[in-house]
Amino acid sequence: MSLSDRLVEAVEARRDDLIALTQDLIRIPTLNPPGHNYREICEYLDTRLRGSGFETHLIRAQDAVGDSDRHPRWNIIARREGKNAGECVHFNSHIDVVEVGRGWTTDPFGGELKDGRIYGRGACDMKGGLAASIIAAEAFIEVCPDFAGAVEISGTADEESGGFGGVAYLAEKGWFAPERVQHVIIPEPLNKDRICLGHRGVWWAEIETHGEIAHGSMPFLGDCAVRHMGAVMHEMEESLFPALARKRTDMPVVPEGARQSTMNINSVHGGENEQADDYTGLPAPCVPDSCRMVIDRRFLIEEDIDEVRQEVLEVLRAVAERRDSFRYDIRELHSVLPTMTEKSAPVVQTVARAIQQTMGQEAQYVVSPGTYDQKHIDRIGRLHNCIAYGPGILDLAHKPDEYVGVDDMLISARVMGLSLIQLLTNEGRTA
Repeated sequence: MSLSDRLVEAVEARRDDLIALTQDLIRIPTLNPPGHNYREICEYLDTRLRGSGFETHLIRAQDAVGDSDRHPRWNIIARREGKNAGECVHFNSHIDVVEVGRGWTTDPFGGELKDGRIYGRGACDMKGGLAASIIAAEAFIEVCPDFAGAVEISGTADEESGGFGGVAYLAEKGWFAPERVQHVIIPEPLNKDRICLGHRGVWWAEIETHGEIAHGSMPFLGDCAVRHMGAVMHEMEESLFPALARKRTDMPVVPEGARQSTMNINSVHGGENEQADDYTGLPAPCVPDSCRMVIDRRFLIEEDIDEVRQEVLEVLRAVAERRDSFRYDIRELHSVLPTMTEKSAPVVQTVARAIQQTMGQEAQYVVSPGTYDQKHIDRIGRLHNCIAYGPGILDLAHKPDEYVGVDDMLISARVMGLSLIQLLTNEGRTA
């Protein structure tokens, strides 16, 4: 039996373990924000991976964005050295999940197994991918105990809110330096037959319009900041959104609608602050003197970030020309440039061969509509040999009744394991 056949057999033998591992991870509710239970899930992974012979490090992103004594940003990096020197393959998964939201018919943190699917918040995004990478690594170590190089697995914080308390912090500290890590696979849910080469860019900003408070029965004595913001939104509808829809990219972004520039109005808050849930009174009658809007602009590799900023400023200038009392501030929240790994990169070619070997079909090459932690590995870590590949259906991420298919996880684990054979064994390198 060939090494590859033995690897596939070892993965399949871990089916029940894979299910249980995924369920355990889902049952630790690592909601972000605010960042619940990061230490708990890192300790769980620490016990699991040390049991498989990994050397582990629990790392708090001290003073990073989001880190606090109430909600510390914990990460884990585990490394298993081979018998001989060689390259390092790193599997990076984020441990945080987004809010539950409404519309669930299953327990969001129950990890229910039904009809070959495991349900729960984070099942596909991306605790199923984390579990599959652990199974792949453990199966590989079993059948290739004399491998050359190293295998690393990380569970990192805050990807859903920018990754600054996770991969960004670790990259700044040198954990993803090309001298110690040569290949990175991020098991995000992009479908098991797809290799994700990168992502679009992002620019977040907060616009605040200003007015003057007055009694709500005499609004003419004040200046309504919400009406000013309404004018901003109207101008966006009339000029900015149509202009964005006309911009197209050659990047293979999925789904098709994301091959154009987009902007989401993430939130609008104007007037009196919302009261606590137990407040039963009515609002006070006031003209709002402030209104804030957060915008989430996603841009293409063909666009320049300065152009992205100027388009929004032009909207504000156009409104100011028509409204005498219009006053505003704009504050940039964060930005990420687009990134895309070359198809000729070693990790891309390796995973593509493993997909062909496992599924008998050529890999599809895609780009993500949203950013993920590749941005920090690329820009801060200076490691460009990085992709996203993992189980799960992208469209299920952040949705009610999120799930991951058990068979999809097994197939992805086989692909990851076969990739390790190609990169870290003589048989794989000569195949």
